[in-house]
Amino acid sequence: MDIPSVHFRDLNRMDYQQAWDLQTELHAATVARKRANRELVKAGAAAGEQYHHLLFVEHPPVYTLGKSGSLEHLLLDESQLKEQGFTFHKINRGGDITYHGPGQLVAYPIFDLDEFFNDVHKYVRFLEEVVIRTCADFGIAAERDEGFTGVWLPGDSSRRQPRRKICAIGVHLSRWTTLHGFAFNVRPNLTHFGNIVPCGIDDADRAVTSLSVEVGRPIELDEVKPLVKQHFQEVFGFSWREPTI
Repeated sequence: MDIPSVHFRDLNRMDYQQAWDLQTELHAATVARKRANRELVKAGAAAGEQYHHLLFVEHPPVYTLGKSGSLEHLLLDESQLKEQGFTFHKINRGGDITYHGPGQLVAYPIFDLDEFFNDVHKYVRFLEEVVIRTCADFGIAAERDEGFTGVWLPGDSSRRQPRRKICAIGVHLSRWTTLHGFAFNVRPNLTHFGNIVPCGIDDADRAVTSLSVEVGRPIELDEVKPLVKQHFQEVFGFSWREPTI
């Protein structure tokens, strides 16, 4: 099998609904191309190239609730959301409620996993690995936490420091083609997580953190994006389809 090639687009700051509409459009095109290629093969012809996509985006403040989540984990009512400048969306990814906002790098891979591997758990582990390697670039030893999807930093009881989540992951697959992705806390306003029960986890020994907090200096998204992009390519083993934007 040929190495998959991926289109990269940095959307910069984009409204959540607008980015979701783009994801949906690209997903539909990817699935349609998969079906067309299968028909070509059935007819004895060579399949065309499949296109995969990776989107980076930074959203205005928004809360999103996954299909398995509880609305009770949103601690603001509709009027409070409006007053404080937040939007809210119920979406079809897995997981519970999370926050997206300025200073957070959101990555949306739209990959036809038939060209990578047909294993959802492996896919999530690979997403975690991308962020773990990026944290390592800044000297931060991030890790997985069995039973809790995402990327975490270990706690330290001697310093009364809880386990801290630095990246949330929520995905959805249709026709083995991925949607949604991860939200990596680079330099967000962490107080905005106080309006929800993040990912439905309310354990006293767990908290939310950011790369900037852990490193001890402000880190901008432009410093992180090329590293995340590089690690995506390393972990998933694809080539870039030029031109990248």
